[in-house]
Amino acid sequence: MEDELSGGASIAEAVRGALRQMRGAFALAVVAAGEPGTIVAGRRVSPLIIGMGEGEHAQALLASDIPALLGRTKRFWVLDDDQIVELRPGSMRVTTLAGKEVEPKELEVTWDLEAAEKGGFPDFMGKEIDEQPRAVADTLSGRLLADGTLDLDELRITDDELRHVDKVFVVACGSSYHAGMVAKYAIEHWTRLPTEIDIASEFRYRDPVLDSRTLVVGVSQSGETIDTLQAMREARQGEAKVMVISNVVDSSMPREADGVMYTRAGPEVGVAATKTHLTQVVALELLALYLAQLRGTLAPADVRTLFADLEMVPGLLERILAPERAAAAGGPMSPVAAVAARFADTRDFFFLGRHVGFPVALEGALKLKEISYVRAEGYPAGELKHGPIALIEPGTVVVGVATRTELWEKMMGNVAEVRARGATVVLVANEGDDDTAAQADEVLWVPPTHKLFAPVLDVVPLQLLAYHIARLRGHDVDRPRNLAKTVTVE
Repeated sequence: MEDELSGGASIAEAVRGALRQMRGAFALAVVAAGEPGTIVAGRRVSPLIIGMGEGEHAQALLASDIPALLGRTKRFWVLDDDQIVELRPGSMRVTTLAGKEVEPKELEVTWDLEAAEKGGFPDFMGKEIDEQPRAVADTLSGRLLADGTLDLDELRITDDELRHVDKVFVVACGSSYHAGMVAKYAIEHWTRLPTEIDIASEFRYRDPVLDSRTLVVGVSQSGETIDTLQAMREARQGEAKVMVISNVVDSSMPREADGVMYTRAGPEVGVAATKTHLTQVVALELLALYLAQLRGTLAPADVRTLFADLEMVPGLLERILAPERAAAAGGPMSPVAAVAARFADTRDFFFLGRHVGFPVALEGALKLKEISYVRAEGYPAGELKHGPIALIEPGTVVVGVATRTELWEKMMGNVAEVRARGATVVLVANEGDDDTAAQADEVLWVPPTHKLFAPVLDVVPLQLLAYHIARLRGHDVDRPRNLAKTVTVE
């Protein structure tokens, strides 16, 4: 760009010339002393959002994600690959690399500034944990039609094509990957379709077997996660049908997919996923029920019954969060906060679960690592004897997901193994389950629900445990070190 500018080119011409030579994924913004008041930006694969205030001298803004600009503007646009934008106060001009002027796509953004403010909470993460009942209720709202069948958002895949799907891949990263792990249990149980879960950054490099009867579901809070976006593109090249679960309308992944289901969680400002994770699990459960409805693997009455059970979940989440709200209003310390206070200085945690409790354990460990900066590892409890139990010793804290399933007795056997080696045990258990409580040093209580919906409840006390430990250790829970809300590089 410097060479181009020294030859008399404008910033826009210099950026176009440079981008024609660049390879890979990027989003960049350029300023130059010779053209004050001008920003030129371009992108390929990585996200880039434009915001523009109103009026002749309004600010022009750039960011990787919409929440960064909330409160500064109400209008947003997105660039396509290999487009550049010239921003000046009150104006923007978008062109291709060839210099042809094009009209950028304006995004539909229904979030407002109030939704992206703390609202009396000390931080965004605490507020977003508290918002989870409403986020789940909104994600479920309107999904059951008057005829008793389920409805998704935007599906450009025909019912007949979905009936002929013979394999499902769920592709995601981080907390979204853990939501996908729950989906595997639900899809296989209710539809009998073989389902694979892939970490998005590995999916396209392992030469997956795809064809026109494959359904690939990409899960991303932002809809811009570059690993997952590239995995979706790989799936399209393999002729697979592509569906996306996202929280951001009109983001890159929904725009490119054959179908999309939005999670309706509202803006999530905290870097660690909380309400978006829960709503992803719920959306994927709905997708599983929808496929079962289409394929006839569940009777219509069973679909309605399961959906009714799912509609009870927001109320159950309210029960879990009630002690936190009471404490915030000046009441006694919540039970989870009390457990956190006991273990605030602990350096080593193991999280264990079986069946759908395993992805919950992984998510609990991830939350603790992300915001508390302590060593926390998640394992399927049955793997203890295959190596990890060597690390169990007095002083180790083991957190187990021990809500009631057909594997409860096996889980209790695994708990007994770590207790015998001196571990301190914290168990997530169903309310009133004294048999489980008898095996624990501390208990995190949750209401009972259908076993495949349990992850939506069971993960909440683990979010709160990580949250309270992080605050006790003096960390910024909204901005954990080395992390970004939207991952824009591979």
